[in-house]
Amino acid sequence: MNYWFTAVLIVLICLLTLIEPAYPGSTQTNTSGSNTAIEGGYTSTATTTYQSGSSSNSTTNSTTNSNTKSAPPSASSPSYNSMTQDVCAVGGSLGVQTFGLGISGGKHFIDKNCERLKLARILNDFGMKVAAVAILCQDERVFESMIQAGTPCPIDGKIGKEAKQLWSKYDHERPDYDTYVKRMDDRKKADEAEQAKITKEMEAMDKAKAKEDQKKANAEKMKDWNHPR
Repeated sequence: MNYWFTAVLIVLICLLTLIEPAYPGSTQTNTSGSNTAIEGGYTSTATTTYQSGSSSNSTTNSTTNSNTKSAPPSASSPSYNSMTQDVCAVGGSLGVQTFGLGISGGKHFIDKNCERLKLARILNDFGMKVAAVAILCQDERVFESMIQAGTPCPIDGKIGKEAKQLWSKYDHERPDYDTYVKRMDDRKKADEAEQAKITKEMEAMDKAKAKEDQKKANAEKMKDWNHPR
């Protein structure tokens, strides 16, 4: 037992003898104004020298502004629809929304052209063809097309030439009265311009004829004139 203890003690003493202290592979030396790093057998030095009276200032300012506005709620416009096909109505709606107030509304609008077509169709189905044409003639486009076709619209129970005479007498009752008056004024100006052109041409022809007559008269005088010798 003492033998083994003695052998272990001798081994430990030998190991302690062979162990050497471990040194770092890099050393760093810091001196005011100078930094020196030594590693692997070479030296690296970085030096900053400040001139007397100089200074270095670094200022960093950071400002963050947040301006968040929430979207206003939406004013929904009401929906307007026609319940049946026989109703000549068109729905319209409008909505306006601000941050403080929202307004919306809607309304039905009557389509006169749709009503006119439906009434004319019903009258024609009842055999009232003249009445169907008469209600269609309330549209100035139809009235004008009937005039251009030589079949004027009915008036006071009259048709054809008799209706045309009444429309000429009471032209203020025409559905296209404003357009008709403008067209008549334009035609009057065109007729006056054409008449002025014809008058100018006639005057030019009269001047040319008068000049030709003067030449003939001068020629006759020359025949009767005896030259003194």
